[in-house]
Amino acid sequence: MEESEALDELLRALASRHRRQILLGIWETERGAGELAGLLGLAPATVSEHLKVLRKTGLATMRAEGTFRFYRTCPEQVRHSVVLMARAFPGMEQPAGFDTSPPEI
Repeated sequence: MEESEALDELLRALASRHRRQILLGIWETERGAGELAGLLGLAPATVSEHLKVLRKTGLATMRAEGTFRFYRTCPEQVRHSVVLMARAFPGMEQPAGFDTSPPEI
C-alpha cells in the first residue's frame, strides 16, 4: 500500500471518537467487544464494526481463545502512525521524550 493511502486509512480510522475511545480502552489490557460495549455505552455490534476498522489499519490486534476474541492496541503501529503523520506534514516535530502512554478514557 502506498504511504499516502496508508495515511488516508489511518486518518479515517482515527476520525471516529468511538474508535479513539476503544483504542484507549484496550491500551493496557485486552478486552472483548462486549466489555468495551459496556464501558462505552455502545451496542456490541457497533463496537465490533469499529474494531474491524482498527484491526484493518493495524492499530488493534485480536487474540482468539476458543470462541472468545480479545483486542488490544498495537503500540508499534501507533508509533508508526506518528511517523507517517510526521512525514506527511513536513516540519512537524515529534515531541521530546515521545511517549505513547494514553490518557484515561
